[in-house]
Amino acid sequence: MGQRVVRIAMNGVTGRMGYRQHLVRSILALREQGGLDLGDGETLWPEPVLVGRREYALRELAERHGLDADAVHTDLDAVLADPSVEIYFDAQVTSAREDALGRAIAAGKHIYTEKPTAVSAKAALALAAQAEEQGVRHGVVQDKIFLPGLRKLKRLLDGGFFGQVLSVRGEFGYWVFEGDWQEAQRPSWNYRAEDGGGIVVDMFPHWEYVLAELFGRVTSVQAHTATHIPRRVDEQGRTYDATADDAAYGIFELAGPHGPIVAQINSSWAVRVNRDELVEFQVDGTEGSAVAGLRSCRVQHRASTPKPVWNPDLPVGTSFREQWQEVPDNAEYDNGFKAQWGLFLRHVARGEPYHWDLRAGARGVQLAELGLRSAAEGRRLDVPELPR
Repeated sequence: MGQRVVRIAMNGVTGRMGYRQHLVRSILALREQGGLDLGDGETLWPEPVLVGRREYALRELAERHGLDADAVHTDLDAVLADPSVEIYFDAQVTSAREDALGRAIAAGKHIYTEKPTAVSAKAALALAAQAEEQGVRHGVVQDKIFLPGLRKLKRLLDGGFFGQVLSVRGEFGYWVFEGDWQEAQRPSWNYRAEDGGGIVVDMFPHWEYVLAELFGRVTSVQAHTATHIPRRVDEQGRTYDATADDAAYGIFELAGPHGPIVAQINSSWAVRVNRDELVEFQVDGTEGSAVAGLRSCRVQHRASTPKPVWNPDLPVGTSFREQWQEVPDNAEYDNGFKAQWGLFLRHVARGEPYHWDLRAGARGVQLAELGLRSAAEGRRLDVPELPR
């Protein structure tokens, strides 16, 4: 059947995530491999259309990667009016996303977007309803579940390795430099609540789908937030007040298949890393435990669990880490962002099942919203199922 070209308007690719993970490691990587093989003799060829406010930056990207000059646009409405553009992708700052997504849906474009999809659960649900009414296909980036470490963890869960899962403990974060004597690794808007910043807004949507996909629906949340670094320096060297949280300590209750599961996840941009990877999840069950990171996953089965005895008067005679066994890959794992892009493009081209949609995105926004409210009110809050 040959090659089918799909033009994708990509808004926000001058940013770190939009450029590295979505443009270079996903769309351009698919082109480098000859396109996306749809089976039945047809290949889908993604053609990126770069959209943004800074034309010079977009043109530099286009030249760097050999894209046509007409692939650069600063007028979003003109791009959305182009019938040859089938998909709109958004990786802008959070505060600009809701309006752009609404305009793209109204223009009849299929939607693929970073999260959070909106600044409130009500607005995120409205976008989902608009997309469903318009009849466009829609997806939200939920990259963590495509990471090799979590895919190995899912394999253990599917194989019954844990028995009854009892608890999940997650640690995420790293030290983000303040921007004075070393350049910050994250943009300054991340630390301004008025611009949609904050680690709860950024990470709780991730934790919602990770917990729900692997263990069970989140039924309650209790969170404590902090702004540990109150003043930072922006990209222009100007000192500013951080108005958003840079750390969040959350306890979540999950509706597991065999009973409630307790999950504790610490998220921080003000922590120095003393673990093997920037994010790790420890899962403890009646039959075994596992520690999964971005790529690796280690296990300890009930039969091989040692019997430590508390005795502070004697030094520990063995390394606890050495008592765990590495889970083999047993498969080749592609970049997580690219893997999900491939599934979404198949969904658009072939109508294959795809459940990481705008309603899934709304659940993430809801959890972030309730997490911030829980922290403000100092109490545990139920997480109701979203209305359809």
